[in-house]
Amino acid sequence: MSKRESYEAKAEELLTPIAEANHVEIYDVEYVKEGADWYLRCYIDKEGGVNINDCETVSRALSDELDRVDFIEDAYILEVSSPGLGRTLKKDKHLKKSLLQEVDVKTYKPIDGTKDFTGVLKAFDENTVTLGIASDKEIEDRVFNRKDIATIKLTLDF
Repeated sequence: MSKRESYEAKAEELLTPIAEANHVEIYDVEYVKEGADWYLRCYIDKEGGVNINDCETVSRALSDELDRVDFIEDAYILEVSSPGLGRTLKKDKHLKKSLLQEVDVKTYKPIDGTKDFTGVLKAFDENTVTLGIASDKEIEDRVFNRKDIATIKLTLDF
């Protein structure tokens, strides 16, 4: 397990009882470097969405726990927020919750001349993701290898 993965796992372990006590679920935890700064980002959610008070309450409690345990060697910035409307679907639990919803898939390399696909998430397994993509009055199933997918996000409708 890499340092990043161990930090994420330990932070999620500390966050779990805090999330439960505040009636929110943990969507994701990530430890990333952007420029010169490290960020510990914790995304929380609940039915109907989280608000600023949920984020603030969880952030304060988690900050206290992180100070108490002090397992991250680097200086970092703690962020607690909602995953947002156009949330990235990284884990199987995210995909399962998003079945039959419209998603945007971006691939690492072009497939049939494009890297961007939009369709209804129909199925997934450990190796593939299947979208129903509209084309000329019909829906065509397109199967993607997960290793070829850079990102999957919920489609934003405006």
